[in-house]
Amino acid sequence: MRVSTDGLPPCGLYRTVLPIGDVTAGRLVYFHNHGNPGPGLYFPEKWTANRAHFSPTGTTLPVVFDPRSLRALPAEGFYRVTTAFFCCEKQCVRFQPEAFVQLGYNGVGRALLFVPELAGEAIAIPERGTMIDDAALANLVALQVTEKREELAFPRGILVH
Repeated sequence: MRVSTDGLPPCGLYRTVLPIGDVTAGRLVYFHNHGNPGPGLYFPEKWTANRAHFSPTGTTLPVVFDPRSLRALPAEGFYRVTTAFFCCEKQCVRFQPEAFVQLGYNGVGRALLFVPELAGEAIAIPERGTMIDDAALANLVALQVTEKREELAFPRGILVH
């Protein structure tokens, strides 16, 4: 994990692997190293389309903080499978090379893979995913997927970009 000159990791998604103050190990958090009123942990409030939405208010770090208490996680989003792998030691689900998948997390910071499906003219995102082991994350490469933004429309169909 990269650590800045002030000893804090970069902002991003993490799983707590050791207790941090009153926060237990095994929690999905968004870490802000410049939060208000100070660096802290922000917890998911809800999920939409398999993506966590974090609370705007967080828990500030205790005076004594060990950055090794956090395990950095890859960003939620769409990925391509580079090498075939199984979800876990039990080999319940095999993911094939070149598969299009969505990466998300549960509340304890465990990775979930969702397999989108072509449904008519759109790609459908399933609500249920498969939990995968941390080691499997190395078999994923992030894709650049453009997100639709709300467009401002004027009378007579003129669109502003």
